[in-house]
Amino acid sequence: MLAINLVVTALMSVSKGESDLNKLASTYQNIEQWQKRVETVRHGILQSAQLWPMPEKTPLRSRIHSRRTHNGYIVENIAFESLPGFFVTGNLYRPLEVINRSPIILCPHGHFEGGRFREDMQQRCATFARMGAVAFSYDMVGWEESNQLNHGDEPVLTLQLWNSIRAIDFLVSLQDTDSKHIAVTGASGGGTQAFLLAAVDDRITLSIPVVMVSSDFYGGCNCESGLPIHRSDGHTTNNADIAAMVAPNPQLLISCGDDWTKNTPTHEYPYIRNVYQLFDAEDKVENLHLSEEGHSYGYQKRLGAYRFLNKYFDLSLESVSNPDGSVNETPNIIESREAMAAFNQENQQPENTPQGKADIIDILRRAQKL
Repeated sequence: MLAINLVVTALMSVSKGESDLNKLASTYQNIEQWQKRVETVRHGILQSAQLWPMPEKTPLRSRIHSRRTHNGYIVENIAFESLPGFFVTGNLYRPLEVINRSPIILCPHGHFEGGRFREDMQQRCATFARMGAVAFSYDMVGWEESNQLNHGDEPVLTLQLWNSIRAIDFLVSLQDTDSKHIAVTGASGGGTQAFLLAAVDDRITLSIPVVMVSSDFYGGCNCESGLPIHRSDGHTTNNADIAAMVAPNPQLLISCGDDWTKNTPTHEYPYIRNVYQLFDAEDKVENLHLSEEGHSYGYQKRLGAYRFLNKYFDLSLESVSNPDGSVNETPNIIESREAMAAFNQENQQPENTPQGKADIIDILRRAQKL
């Protein structure tokens, strides 16, 4: 219900995003000024997110188990430690046959009931794997199996962004993955995670934020705007500006007519495209606007993502396509929570793991040597 309530809140607000974007655009006129500004904003985001200095990257101690083989892809259950004793939980989808190294796609889930277990998450991750990519679907902090901290706690933004950074570390450590082709895509709060991660970690080479890039609404949850990442003494930004920071890497903005992205084609997309023009790369940013659709990562949005990823990552769209050009998701198996659990009777969460805000922050600060 949280995602629905946030849509209502955004639609009731009066937009001032266009004027904010005009002010931001006046702060740079060329590529050198933009790149200098990106450095300032990136530092401001990391500092405001309490990730500066960056924590030490401690051993992941990954646990991979319960391998299942389906029609053209494999699913495994994953847990690793982004900080000592603090777990990231999720599922890894791999192609059944790997000819060369597989591109990587991170799939954060956002504020939808069911989290990583919901059907549309499984549909897109399974299809990505059938196309030839390795996809990783992982819990937001405080959701589903990520139970060491409440999602509403203040440091959730810090830890969620750190988990995504460490997820890249985990994925590039796997055999047969392609560290030069790493994408991130998610909807709603997962869209926020997508453009934040792409803005602060240059290992991301393609991004698809879905129904979230808005210049006048920042999400309303502590994991998106609970810390002052949009404004400090040294920087001012908004979500459209953050999304633009990935230029000139390929980016697809997916928006709809029934939430805060209803103005993306006329407000946010032109701003971001103008930044890409500084790099002579305006052909690498696109906007798929579905005016009759609402706040979701539904089939038409997934179809746009499949086609965009195929364009830049040389995946096998043909292997999952029908003769009419649609994508056939029916071979995908929708699994139960029990089958997908990172922790189960045979693979239990270690005893005495840190629990609660005080313990987790203490671990983080020690990793930052503060």
